[in-house]
Amino acid sequence: MSSKPPKTNVVYSQPADTGTGTNVNTQLVYALDYLKSTANPMRLQDIAIVTSTPLDTDMVLLEKFKSHDRVQYDPKTGLYSYRHDFNFRNKAALLTEIQRHTRKGGGIPVRALKESWKEAPQAIEELEKEGDVLVTRTVKDGQLRMVFWNEIKPDEESGGSQVEKEFLDLWHKLKVPNDVDLLRALTSEGLQATAAEAPIPKAPSNTKKKGKRTAPRQRQVRITNIHLRGEIDLSRDYHASGK
Repeated sequence: MSSKPPKTNVVYSQPADTGTGTNVNTQLVYALDYLKSTANPMRLQDIAIVTSTPLDTDMVLLEKFKSHDRVQYDPKTGLYSYRHDFNFRNKAALLTEIQRHTRKGGGIPVRALKESWKEAPQAIEELEKEGDVLVTRTVKDGQLRMVFWNEIKPDEESGGSQVEKEFLDLWHKLKVPNDVDLLRALTSEGLQATAAEAPIPKAPSNTKKKGKRTAPRQRQVRITNIHLRGEIDLSRDYHASGK
């Protein structure tokens, strides 16, 4: 009677749980997010090591990475960097970028500026205190939201002064009522909304429809020679009848 060999616990090597998964698109997102978060250009091998992705060995992943519109490659140095919407690294260049966008008719989201330069929010607050920019903030926590160039900066020659923060806060807290509440408020004060302009009536058309004949209008005769009444029929048109 043969005895069965004892079972042994066999341990197989398992791939490390890096969090990047095995999906190529997921690995691409990890690599792009890291490249976006760093300000310095990096080697491909270093990006692969930090993100735990086979970026330097998987040809499919590498091709997707290189062809991405946000990835910049410098053939002279062999380094990769992220292509941000803005390219500046100091407060003066930041102000120039804000001026350029404001002249085009719009501000810049502070979040987009922070992605290009992590110190952008602090620089924007300094520019705001100096009166160079105007900013909008979130109602909930007062975080910077949008920034605009202050085109009419007050100075000693032109006069004027920066509006105090207390009044700015009161202004931002004002809420515009909806149409129904606005009408009720006007009614309670004995006022009424301005009526809409009445439409201008169309002039009657002089074009006569074919097939219809209109009767001639009777001309009204104004009698002024009252002393001839009884002798001559003043209501008769003698010139038209030829008599």
